[in-house]
Amino acid sequence: MSQQVITVKEYQARRDRVLRALRGAVGVVLAGDGAPPLQGFWQPNVHFEYLTGIKDEPGAAILFDPGSEDPKRRMILLLKPLNPEMEAWDGYRDPIGRVLKERTGFETVLRVGHLARLLTDAARRRGRLACLHPFAVYEAPVSPDLALFRKVVERVPGVKIEDMTDVLNSLRAIKSKVEVALLESAIEATAAGFEAVTRMLKPGVGEQDVQRTLERAFVAKGASGPAYNTIAGSGRNATVLHYMVNKAQVKAGELMVIDAGASFGGYAADITRTYPASGAFTREQRDLYDVVLRAQEAAIRAVKPGVHMWQVEAASRGVIEKAGHGDRFIHGIGHQLGMEVHDVTPDGPLKAGMVVTIEPGIYFSDTNIGIRIEDDILVTAKGGRNLSALIPKSVRGIEAAMSRGR
Repeated sequence: MSQQVITVKEYQARRDRVLRALRGAVGVVLAGDGAPPLQGFWQPNVHFEYLTGIKDEPGAAILFDPGSEDPKRRMILLLKPLNPEMEAWDGYRDPIGRVLKERTGFETVLRVGHLARLLTDAARRRGRLACLHPFAVYEAPVSPDLALFRKVVERVPGVKIEDMTDVLNSLRAIKSKVEVALLESAIEATAAGFEAVTRMLKPGVGEQDVQRTLERAFVAKGASGPAYNTIAGSGRNATVLHYMVNKAQVKAGELMVIDAGASFGGYAADITRTYPASGAFTREQRDLYDVVLRAQEAAIRAVKPGVHMWQVEAASRGVIEKAGHGDRFIHGIGHQLGMEVHDVTPDGPLKAGMVVTIEPGIYFSDTNIGIRIEDDILVTAKGGRNLSALIPKSVRGIEAAMSRGR
């Protein structure tokens, strides 16, 4: 289990890469606002957290001004003013000073009230504003930095707004050694959860009992908890892709699809296994399971730098279609993985350092059979490395693991 953490130096290096990628344009990354929820914690915008590690400063922002004559003001952290009365409710905050600057790695820290003046002045001098936050679809509110930039452009003629939304997507998609180690720790905690399930899964167990067993094991292994809502569907529920009710009772002879992942150090695992509730696959289940497993292995073999995910999917889909079940594979092959379960997806093909999920599945609601197998794959210069290979997925491996619990 990794004890590594992302250092201030790594956060600084991330911001330096953004500054260079802006090529003189001015950019803003906003943490977002809002009060702490009654359950859970307030969460900053993930781009902001990726660049700072700061999780408890609603209303904060980073201003990037690569053309500033003062090197110390090319990256400015802006925070809300101190409010002693509110902090008595929500927690005390450091004043601006040496301690805060060393902790965050910013040479210049100001209050967010300065942002309007700083952004307007930088826009007038540079003439270019770069959108870093992902654009919203037309039915959703405008992305936060674009909303600010539109106000500036109304007041400063001649300023150009540019699309640089792929800058942070591309940076976040390539994982550092520490990030890979944190993902591996999340996977180890997830493996502990799946192992615990193989010891208790049997006919008569409740889906919710399976979920609780998983999630207790995650925390016992050092994870903060689940990275997303656990899917534990048996029988017909296993054919529902995002089934999260987890209220049914497991019946003899059924298959159970468990799609779950632990969160460790801010990074998410995402694993799916399909288990026979009675401890052994029937002949029909085994044959169908073998199709999905071969499809997944074909997709993993296809993972390498320069390949697009649609090509990876084609390798998997070809196996399933040849077996006559193409219409039963109703979703994509996978997605990027990192700080978010469905992490940012940069433009272009796979590159070394990316981590993607590979998760083919076939679903037969008419016979109550759902099968999905998912692993987390690191793209290396030589191909794909399965980070979650420690979790058994062969028929023999699954049946052996379940027999130990009986």
